[in-house]
Amino acid sequence: MTSPLRVAIAGLGIGEKVHLPALRACAGTTPVALWHPRPERLEAACRSAELPGYGDFDALLADPAVEALVIATPPAPRFELAERALHAGKHLLLEKPVALCAEQVEELQRLALQRGLTVAVDFEYRAVPLFQQLAALVANGDLGELLLVKFDWLMSSRADPTRPWNWYSQAAAGGGVLGALGTHAFDILHWLVGPSRSLRALLSTAIGERPLGDGSGRLAGVDAEDIALVQLELETAQGQVVPAQLNLASVTRRGRGCWLELYGRDGTAVLGSDNQADYVHGFGLWHSRGGEPLRPLEAEAQWGFGRTWADGRIAPVLRLHSWWSEAVREGRPMVPGLGEAVSSQRCCDWARHGQPGGIP
Repeated sequence: MTSPLRVAIAGLGIGEKVHLPALRACAGTTPVALWHPRPERLEAACRSAELPGYGDFDALLADPAVEALVIATPPAPRFELAERALHAGKHLLLEKPVALCAEQVEELQRLALQRGLTVAVDFEYRAVPLFQQLAALVANGDLGELLLVKFDWLMSSRADPTRPWNWYSQAAAGGGVLGALGTHAFDILHWLVGPSRSLRALLSTAIGERPLGDGSGRLAGVDAEDIALVQLELETAQGQVVPAQLNLASVTRRGRGCWLELYGRDGTAVLGSDNQADYVHGFGLWHSRGGEPLRPLEAEAQWGFGRTWADGRIAPVLRLHSWWSEAVREGRPMVPGLGEAVSSQRCCDWARHGQPGGIP
């Protein structure tokens, strides 16, 4: 038996709501400290969690009780904080998007390899039971040669134009639907099918102004996309090219939710949920062989969670924490990690700026 990985949390949004209870419930991890730049926010969180807190990031890194960090800040400062933590010899679990461009993710990857540190990335859908069951279905060849993949992720989280302006509204700060949903979607496609070899995208901002939220009534401009329509080619391990269509939105009232369709020569699989209140609970999986009607598949016990919470994100994040702590103790790379984050972020970059040497 090895001792639990001693983990500090930097960032108190999803860090406090999801990572903290997951770290506490995971046998391989234990939370030891919190960090936040605002003293009043940090004090309240530390009092609630009964953990020590740091407002000075360097002091946190100097604490020998801290072996590893979860960095769950907004995207813009994530790269710099991760870089400093790696230089200090800390293992990392990073929220996504890991950084603002693929080159920054590659720099973190080089640094982690040089320092012999294990870095996980919170691509939590790899740890969701029905997604794992679908991955096994594809890997076992139950669908045969894939012909087409269609992925709709149409949410209403930002459909209200009175929702205040914040970093999510700013492309330069890592905001937009590509960072929020696209990073997950690209990773899911790469995991289930294979890497992207070409991509073209149409991006749109449906709500171009939002209130500042300071009571002044003033509006601020939004330049981050809230709709992304993406066509791409995925390449399987056998070298087959599979066309795929990905539609993302955060402003679609009564949007259909998250639906992934895989069409093969021998069968079809559909995985989906219309649950707008929880990004994990509510999924169903359907399968068809040949020309038979789609039929629902029962969830297989081998993929199930030992425990669940009202917030559906906690259980898969706990599973990722478990994989991460095992990888750290065994001194091996983590999957999903920075390699997967590079591939996902590169697709986001291509969608925003065009693919070099490819279709603009």
